[in-house]
Amino acid sequence: MTRLAVLSDIHANLPALEAVAADMAQFSVDQVVVAGDLVNWGPFNREVMDFVTARRWSMIRGNNELYLLDYLTPRAPEYWKEFTLPPWLREQLKDWIHYIGGMPDELQLRFHDAPMIRVLHGYPGNPWRGIFPDTPDEQARELMAGVGEATVIMAHTHIVMDRVVDDWHLLNSGSVGAPLDGDAAAKYMILDGDAAGWKATQRRVEYDYAPVYAEFERQRFIDQVGVTGQLIIEEFKTSRLRVQPCQIWCKEMYPGETLTVERMQEFLSSVDPNRYMLPVYREQRSNDG
Repeated sequence: MTRLAVLSDIHANLPALEAVAADMAQFSVDQVVVAGDLVNWGPFNREVMDFVTARRWSMIRGNNELYLLDYLTPRAPEYWKEFTLPPWLREQLKDWIHYIGGMPDELQLRFHDAPMIRVLHGYPGNPWRGIFPDTPDEQARELMAGVGEATVIMAHTHIVMDRVVDDWHLLNSGSVGAPLDGDAAAKYMILDGDAAGWKATQRRVEYDYAPVYAEFERQRFIDQVGVTGQLIIEEFKTSRLRVQPCQIWCKEMYPGETLTVERMQEFLSSVDPNRYMLPVYREQRSNDG
């Protein structure tokens, strides 16, 4: 039997990563696989890269690595010029750009005693979109067309998933460092494989967020990144989407205006963010019936 630990969406959260590494030590894994988004959002970008590379884990890029690599290049969409996070990220990882630039976007894992595995961040050829637990089978089937491996590790959504569509076993370990399901614990997965296939065991690990907030403060993150920085910290505090719903709301309610601190405060204090989220991310409320 081969035993893997599967991680994804660490998002520069070193305390979460350290807690997961400590938890996985009890399982004697043969290899650790990281399905992208090691960096960005959290404040420990260099430290996370040091941690994973020192351990020679297998890993791919996610869309957040592309914010680092493609910002201010012809590959970047024009609207990226408005973003305040990539300049901060590039300064954080200026010594890692070439290393991350050489990382793969997908992996095919091969072992003697278990079937091959495809590792993706989003879905094949697109790290910016994901497959969810509630994605219709027909749509998932179309997105997975051409993938020959029966077991597929994917990430990006920050939502735990273990589902079968036709001959594909689709697995998502959730997010180590930036959960969006309302559960602040770090998520990862133990994957056991033999000739019969792969079986997943989902893990959740609680840890102290205080060092994350202290590092944001030490770096004066909000001063550097602005309103987006404050919303990112709100995502860490709530384990829920805040950046994207606030941006969508502001464009709807105040078209043509730049998102300001005042608008952000209005959103956080008086707006139901569920209106601006996919159903899978919506918060359950006491009056939901």
